[in-house]
Amino acid sequence: MSRTEEHRSPCPIATTLDIVGDRWTLVILRDLINGKRRYSDFLASPERITTNILADRLSKMEEAGLVNRRLYQERPRRYEYQLTRKGAGLHPVLCGMCDWANQHYPGTWVAPEKFRLFQPD
Repeated sequence: MSRTEEHRSPCPIATTLDIVGDRWTLVILRDLINGKRRYSDFLASPERITTNILADRLSKMEEAGLVNRRLYQERPRRYEYQLTRKGAGLHPVLCGMCDWANQHYPGTWVAPEKFRLFQPD
């Protein structure tokens, strides 16, 4: 059984958390929706993810089918990442999280219109 097929229960919430429930995956998805594609772009985010965690999460996200990785430079080998339909399907969840945080935690950023109107390629 592959890693993406292992879930602790058939509960849809638990299953989703098994895939995106760590501290970084949804933040990386946010960045992808906002147009970031390259490793250095993700590192420049205000949350300051470390390089080893970023590499691990991108690998797990690719394994789970949330992103595709594409080589854009041979030497040194560098990749860019693009959301899959599966990954883009989490956009409404992220919008809901933004709404919830804005309602309950004054001072949180309001998602920009570009983020709200995101349409997958």
